[in-house]
Amino acid sequence: QVQLVESGGGLVQPGGSLRLSCAASGSIFSIQYMGWYRQAPGKERELVATIIFGGSTKYADSVKGRFIISRDNAKNTVLLQMNSLNPEDTAVYYCNAEAVSRMTMSSFRYWGQGTQVTVSS
Repeated sequence: QVQLVESGGGLVQPGGSLRLSCAASGSIFSIQYMGWYRQAPGKERELVATIIFGGSTKYADSVKGRFIISRDNAKNTVLLQMNSLNPEDTAVYYCNAEAVSRMTMSSFRYWGQGTQVTVSS
């Protein structure tokens, strides 16, 4: 199987920055894409940003120009640099990856356990 472990969440003041990291490990054959979703209290989980193996990225309109997603294919790691944070960015952030494990040789969507990001003064 494939495991995703996030790190880097925390409390930050409005206008500040945080960087989230997600490392994929386990019996990985290939990873098609990695990305980040978030879920605020009382709201549905929403896409934040994704990056495919070739490097193309996709961002939610609400984070364009503020967040940057990057990926280290050799390390199976995805980073999310979050700048100019505001209270509306407060949520649990989840790492997501579509990967093929060596055990099943079939594609599956995996999720991390989530990391809390709180933007407050």
